[in-house]
Amino acid sequence: MTSVAVVGIGAVGSMALWRLAARGIPATGFDAYAPGHDRGAAGGESRIFRTAYKEGPQYVPLLREARDLWGELERAAGRRLLTPVGGVTVGPREHAKLAAVLAAARAHDLPVEVLTGAEAARRVPEHPLREGEVMIADPDAGYLRPEPAVVAAAAAAEQAGARILRYTPVTRVRQDEGGVTVTTADGEHRFTHAVLAPGPWARTLLPDAPIVAKAITSTWFPRREESLFDPGSCPIAIRVGEPAYSCFPSVDGIGVKVNLHVPWQEIDSPDALARSAPAAYVRQVAEAVAATLPGLRPDPVRVATYADAFTPDGHGLLGRQGRTVVAAAFSGHGFKLAPVFGDIVADLVETGATARGIGHLAPDRPLRRSS
Repeated sequence: MTSVAVVGIGAVGSMALWRLAARGIPATGFDAYAPGHDRGAAGGESRIFRTAYKEGPQYVPLLREARDLWGELERAAGRRLLTPVGGVTVGPREHAKLAAVLAAARAHDLPVEVLTGAEAARRVPEHPLREGEVMIADPDAGYLRPEPAVVAAAAAAEQAGARILRYTPVTRVRQDEGGVTVTTADGEHRFTHAVLAPGPWARTLLPDAPIVAKAITSTWFPRREESLFDPGSCPIAIRVGEPAYSCFPSVDGIGVKVNLHVPWQEIDSPDALARSAPAAYVRQVAEAVAATLPGLRPDPVRVATYADAFTPDGHGLLGRQGRTVVAAAFSGHGFKLAPVFGDIVADLVETGATARGIGHLAPDRPLRRSS
């Protein structure tokens, strides 16, 4: 009889455990902390959901499925996890990333609009355009609540019969012809299959993969007016060019989160992650806010640092290798896709294959740095 260990109950791991349990497959989750903790890639209060995807049109069918599964998880949890406020991408008219958003939209007939001038200012006053800039509006975008989502997926998994061993770090996973052995401080646990979803701890369990852990810093800025950046109506925003960042509505009513898009600092392990950021970095974000977000006061009221795992080409690793399914290193853009990735994991455990298009995520693909 099939039995599955899911190592790491973060975003993808919690969703995999939920989808396995929903199919009646016995599954046990292992986590060094507990679902919803703030040590990994799912911290920070909010995450972007969008379908007009500059990272590639191959993601759009997966995003559509993910949106449906987010709705299913919301019904199970009895609370909203995805708030569909829309989203905008802002930047120089000829910027390659704007072209990539439009290409994904054209490939899948997505209802995006290109806004300029007075119309952009009327509809999204929080993000004024500069000379030569345009705004692409995606009505299907919104923001997710990561910590409650992970807690909800873990609870749905346990409700369906899964077991979670909290505060139980895994030190080794070894597969052989008969199954998989998971080693913890409490001893060895035997299963027929294992799912490796270790988040920023990926190098521990996948030492041969070209993965690096990086620190990601978020900053929150106070609003000048309560009418701006309202969490029920203000869209999420991505600015490309210089400066480049992601910006969210004021989810907690206190600050507006801005994630500056800069080369993230590599770290040896999330266990040694500095929980704040150098003053020079904070100054850099403050300068970007002062230059492009007049509705915010350019001194942050909160700074926090999280971690994620990255591949050289910026696309994750998702596939089956023997009795093990790898679901790791989604490179800063896996959270929105976590429910469908979890369902794909269940496919791979159950049948060894999936009908979903995940060739671009194959763990054994040649990995090259993206341009």
